[in-house]
Amino acid sequence: MTKHKTGTREEWRAARLQLLEAEKELTRRSDELARRRQELPWVRVDKEYRFETDEGSASLADLFRGRSQLLVYHFMFGPDYTAGCPSCSAIADGFDGSVVHLANHDVTLAAVSRAPLAKLQAFKRRMGWTFPWASSFSSDFNLDFNVRITEEQQRAGGVEYNYRREEAWQVRTLAGEAGSEGPVAEIAAMTGTDVATYTRERPGVSAFVLEDGVVYHTYSSYARGLDGLWGMYQWLDRAPLGRNESGVWWRRHDEYPQR
Repeated sequence: MTKHKTGTREEWRAARLQLLEAEKELTRRSDELARRRQELPWVRVDKEYRFETDEGSASLADLFRGRSQLLVYHFMFGPDYTAGCPSCSAIADGFDGSVVHLANHDVTLAAVSRAPLAKLQAFKRRMGWTFPWASSFSSDFNLDFNVRITEEQQRAGGVEYNYRREEAWQVRTLAGEAGSEGPVAEIAAMTGTDVATYTRERPGVSAFVLEDGVVYHTYSSYARGLDGLWGMYQWLDRAPLGRNESGVWWRRHDEYPQR
């Protein structure tokens, strides 16, 4: 017998209608948040950044590919990684098919990572993705947009990520408890690195607009702020057991058992 609450169809419908009102309110709040995102002040980007792309060396403006808007996913793939972060890979699975639709709305979606371009290209082939992916290996782009920290910064602390200052680094579990590597060590191993190296890269998304030849930074989000970009989470949040996460729950799609 299930331990979950059960009821009649009429009881279910009454409870569902109550939940529907909360869902509608959440939709209205989400619409309002989207409007507020679009009303944020734009910050002019005067610093010159160079990237390596499939087409050669590129500026930040070049990443727009002739469109007026650019969304950058800060994909965790550092120079010392042997493979991309599995959680970032899961997010990329979700947005890979959206690139063509975003382009139809004058938006280019691209990933940017610090790993050399050859590593990115090889991993992209392995995963079967088609989205543009640029290497920022020779620039300060990741540092300036708070998705990379140096070894010195990691030891000293005080680095900003997700709009908070971090303490000096110590080994943590994914739940934030000190003293044990926990699942994060397994995830780091999946990228061919140790915990310290793995966590010097950070995930995020940044938005830019190109107007009259000038690039402006308009928005960035990190950590749990990326949950809405995980296509699978939107499905899992509607499944009976929810996200049902335990241990290391992120896998690359080519590492799952055949079903």
